[in-house]
Amino acid sequence: MPVPVISIAQMRDWERATWAAGHTEAEVIRCVGQCVARRALELTQTGDLILILAGKGHNGEDARSAREHLASRRVEVLDAAGTAGDLEKLNSLLEMGPALLVDGLFGIGLNRPLGPEWVSFIERVNGARVPILAVDVPSGLNADTGQPHGAAIKAAATLTVGAPKTGMLQETAWPFVGRLEVASDVGLAPCTQQSELQWTLPEDFAAFPPARAVATHKGNYGHLAIVGGSLGYHGAAVLAGRGAQRAQPGLITLHTLETVYHAVAAQLDAIMVSVWAPTGKLAGRHDTILVGPGLAAADIPDPMKMMTRHLWRDSFLPVVVDASALDWLPLDPVPRNALRVMTPHPGEAARLLRGNPAQVQANRLAALRNVSRRFGNSWIVLKGHQTLIGRSTGDVYVNSSGNPYLAQGGSGDVLAGYLAGLVAQPDLRADPLLTIRYAVWQHGAVADYLQATRANWVMEDLAAALGTVRGQ
Repeated sequence: MPVPVISIAQMRDWERATWAAGHTEAEVIRCVGQCVARRALELTQTGDLILILAGKGHNGEDARSAREHLASRRVEVLDAAGTAGDLEKLNSLLEMGPALLVDGLFGIGLNRPLGPEWVSFIERVNGARVPILAVDVPSGLNADTGQPHGAAIKAAATLTVGAPKTGMLQETAWPFVGRLEVASDVGLAPCTQQSELQWTLPEDFAAFPPARAVATHKGNYGHLAIVGGSLGYHGAAVLAGRGAQRAQPGLITLHTLETVYHAVAAQLDAIMVSVWAPTGKLAGRHDTILVGPGLAAADIPDPMKMMTRHLWRDSFLPVVVDASALDWLPLDPVPRNALRVMTPHPGEAARLLRGNPAQVQANRLAALRNVSRRFGNSWIVLKGHQTLIGRSTGDVYVNSSGNPYLAQGGSGDVLAGYLAGLVAQPDLRADPLLTIRYAVWQHGAVADYLQATRANWVMEDLAAALGTVRGQ
C-alpha cells in the first residue's frame, strides 16, 4: 500500500498513537537503525569507513543504533553538540577518508534558525564532497516548508521514517533531500493519517501485472495505434513503439507520415507500420490510441491536428497524448467514462496553463489538478523529479523510482509507448490508475537498475529492459 505524505504535526500524532498502542521508542529506534544500516551497506563496500554524525535528540539515537549492524564496515561516531570543538573533530575524521556520512544531527523537531557554530559545521560537511545518507530529514531542513533553517545537509539520499514529510517534496528541498526513500516498516502503529498525496512503494506492484490465462491469443490483449514520427523526429516514434512492445499488447500499428515511413519501418519488425492518410480516420480497428511521439516538425499537417482533437473530444476509446500533440487538444468535454491520459513535462504543462515552468514547479500538485480540470478530468502524468499521477480530484500519487539519468532525449517517448501498451490491454485498463502508476514506476525502476549495473546506458537499453523489475 502507498503511504501518505504527511506534515510534522501528523507525524507527531502518529508517534503518540504508536506509544499509546504499547510500542516503545526503543523498539522503533532499533528498527530505524537496522533500516539505516541496511541502506548504508548498499551504499558502501566491505572495509569502507562510515562516519556517523549524531546529535543529542532521537535523530541521533536512530543514527547511532545503526552502528551495531555495520560489522563489515569501519565505523566512527561523532557526537556533535554544536561547539567549536565539534568542527575540529570533524576535520580529523574527514582526513580518514570516509566513504559515507550518516547524518543524524537534527530531526523534524528543529524549529529555529541554526546558530553560527552549526552553520559552519554543516557547511564543512557539505564541502567534504562525501556522499551523505540523511536519517529522516536532512539536518537543518524544515520538513514542513522545505526551507533550510539557515543551513542544511545536502544529502545524496534521505531515508525518512514512516512516511515522507510534505516539505521534502518541495522544489526548494530537492537539493538537500537528494533521493527520497521511505523506511515504512519501523515498528510504528498502522498509519491513520490522511493526505491527498500518496507515496508509491515498490510493493504496490507485487502482483502486477497479473499472470495471463493459458488459453488466450493476441486478440485478447488489445490493438494499440501509435500516431507519431515526423521529419527529423522519426526516432521518437520508434522508441515509443519499442516501449509499447515491452508492455506486450496483442498488436501495435504505428501510423507515421510518408516522409519518414521508410526510416521508421526499417527499424521495426513485429510492429505494423502504416502511412498516415489525411482522411481524418485511422485505418483498422484499434483499442487504444497514442498520439504525439515525434510529431515536432513545423509542417505537421492540419488534418492530423484535427484528427487528434476529434479523437480527444469524441472517441470512446482510451486516448493517450504526449509531447507536441498536447498543444492540439481542445478544452471541450470528453465522453463520460472515456479514458484520457496526458503526459506533460513541466514546460508542456506550463503551456497548457498559459504560465511558465517555474510556476508549475512551485506547486506541482496544483498544476496537475488544473491541467486535468481544463482537459476533461483526464489522468495526468506530470513528469520530472517525483513524477505525479492523478487528476482534478482524488488522491495524487508520487512516483518513488527513477534518477537524473532519465534526463535524455527519448525518455518520455519510451514511457508514453509503454504506458499506452499497458492501457491497450482490457484486463489492465480495468484499473487505469494502477496501470498508469505501474508504467511510471517501472520506467523509473528500470532506470535505477540500469544505473546500478552500467553507467552509460541509453534509451534503447531502457526500452529493452522495461518490465524486468518486479515489485517487492
